Amino acid sequence: MNDLNNNILFNAVKAFKSLRLRLGGTLQDRVVYKVGKKPVKCENFKLDQNELLGFSTGCLNRSRWDELNAFFNKTGAIITFGLNALHGRKKAPQGNLYVGDWDSKDARKFIRYTILKNYKIDSWEFGNELAGRGIGASVDATQYGKDLIALKKLINRLYKKSTTVPKILAPGGFFEAEWFAEMLRTSGSGVVDGVTHHIYNLGAGVDKNLIYRVQDPSYLSQVAQTYNDIVNVIKDSGPWSSAWIGESGGAYNSGGKDVSNTFVNSFWYLDQLGMTSTFSHKVFCRQTLIGGNYALLNTTTFIPNPDFYSALLWHRLMGPGVLHTTHNSSPFLRSYAHCSRQSPGVTVLLINLSNSTSFDVTVSSDLNLYPNALAQSLVPVTGTGQREEYHLTPQGGNIQSRVMLLNGQPLKLTSDGQIPEMKPVIADTAAPLHVAPHSIVFARLKDLKAPAC
Repeated sequence: MNDLNNNILFNAVKAFKSLRLRLGGTLQDRVVYKVGKKPVKCENFKLDQNELLGFSTGCLNRSRWDELNAFFNKTGAIITFGLNALHGRKKAPQGNLYVGDWDSKDARKFIRYTILKNYKIDSWEFGNELAGRGIGASVDATQYGKDLIALKKLINRLYKKSTTVPKILAPGGFFEAEWFAEMLRTSGSGVVDGVTHHIYNLGAGVDKNLIYRVQDPSYLSQVAQTYNDIVNVIKDSGPWSSAWIGESGGAYNSGGKDVSNTFVNSFWYLDQLGMTSTFSHKVFCRQTLIGGNYALLNTTTFIPNPDFYSALLWHRLMGPGVLHTTHNSSPFLRSYAHCSRQSPGVTVLLINLSNSTSFDVTVSSDLNLYPNALAQSLVPVTGTGQREEYHLTPQGGNIQSRVMLLNGQPLKLTSDGQIPEMKPVIADTAAPLHVAPHSIVFARLKDLKAPAC
């Protein structure tokens, strides 16, 4: 996010009205905060192969933090900030383990300055990819849990005069059941609000099979086991917490060129948003807004990639209430349903991974209000009502196109850099919902009654 004055960037973030931005990642544990009355001396990050992850320690200047918060305030962004959880530790003689207590002095000055300036932080995340075996560096789970207790005390003390207290997130790493369980047991009740884990279930971005994996229903479903496992660990060891995807770009090492930044990637992306919701995950942070092949915005022009529009439609249509869905059709048809956001009824998401088969879908509501009864009542959606449909397809039928069509029209910025309107087509509720090959459909059914909604 170098050019905070870029009009396209500004409009893209503001379009969500409440887009969560996570500041952190690979280098966050190497950051020194240059704030306060006596700021430490530090320089910008530099390439250094002798240092952790190939970079020197770097600096976040007060002026840059001020600029960022001005941008956040104007766009309505919700901020998760990743703290430098390696600060003060020393590397063990062997392996990538770092030992010793976290030195909180630097973070304390930074948080105090943030409060003084009245900058709104939704959540402070402790560390990046230090869990389990770690990526480049790791911290023992028991030690991590003790440091989280110290962070909780620090947050409570600094925010004691504030009306709201930010959440604490941890560990921002790859899931390893015993490590995560020990972290939660050690930190104890009410310390960790969100258990953040990272997902790159598509493999390496350079893998030539990447484009096939995002169209393979059996491959996409494999990660469901991880989602289920982490929910069970939280239930057993930290039921006061909730599961979050703290980072996911599908394919690691910056994603896949001509895959992660094209239409086809929305098969993976929207499927993951749907799947994680069914496994009680509360937040899904996409890697990245800008940077790499998996960015929502083009890294140089900031023009939205197809996944940006997929995310925006999800955000506007799919409410927090998650409904159970089933269908008796092909596994290449993926289906999810939520209570509609800020409107009555239900919104259905249908993803057709097949390149040759279309589906005509009739939606029915299972109004089984009495779970002990032998019979369930299936109520088809019929009558004279209407539904809103958003059909997403690739330009020219090429799934590797960087232009997404909405109801046959390309989604392109307006002449003054605004995000285009995304209007539905209106259809008769009683008519089957047509899902073309290699397409994605959101359908908002205002007259569909679900007790959960």
